[in-house]
Amino acid sequence: MSDYALQRLNMVESQVRPSDMTDRRVIRAMLALPRETFVPAEVRPVCYMDRDVPLSAAAEEKASVPRFLLAPRTQARLVQALELGDAAIVLDVGCATGYSSAILSRIAQTVVALDEDPQLTAIAAEALAAEEIDNVALVNGRLTDGYDSEGPYDAMLLNGAVADVPPELLDQLKDGGVLVAVAQVDGVRRAVQWRRTSGQFADRQLFDADAPVLPGFEAKSEFVF
Repeated sequence: MSDYALQRLNMVESQVRPSDMTDRRVIRAMLALPRETFVPAEVRPVCYMDRDVPLSAAAEEKASVPRFLLAPRTQARLVQALELGDAAIVLDVGCATGYSSAILSRIAQTVVALDEDPQLTAIAAEALAAEEIDNVALVNGRLTDGYDSEGPYDAMLLNGAVADVPPELLDQLKDGGVLVAVAQVDGVRRAVQWRRTSGQFADRQLFDADAPVLPGFEAKSEFVF
């Protein structure tokens, strides 16, 4: 067994499986997918650690919104909370280098992977091709806009923390569709699930979860006299 394969097994057994994971499809996907393929070479030695992994040098510097690969246990539980069916069409918002899209591709029928950073989606395209994944469509665009032309969606994953979810994004869900993100709730970041039912949206808090903020989803600063 290679060193990365052993690290991957340890990641699943020590981080993912003990974290209230009941969807074996997510566990099987994370066991099969080489996480190191979806990160820049300089961070591969730490890509299986129980933390968010920086995806570029900018993440270590003073970028306005640095980008990360979510910590394994957070990523797994967010995907599980989508409650995906085999025929699901999923919008993966902030797909970055494509790891989340690759996980989703092994569960859902079709994944639309959206990001606004062309450097990250170039890595995603190469990694998805290397894994021979052909049910993911990579698209570039502003994350807060979603990707209406391929909707409506059965599920939507926001790969990071958000101050709020724009109504135009929720409107891209099918009736019965689910959106999952990390949101600020009473001063604490928690995973939250939104479900659309007959044009109405109900939200449900799931678990405590920290995550980096997604570009465009930052809290709006208020002007004070």
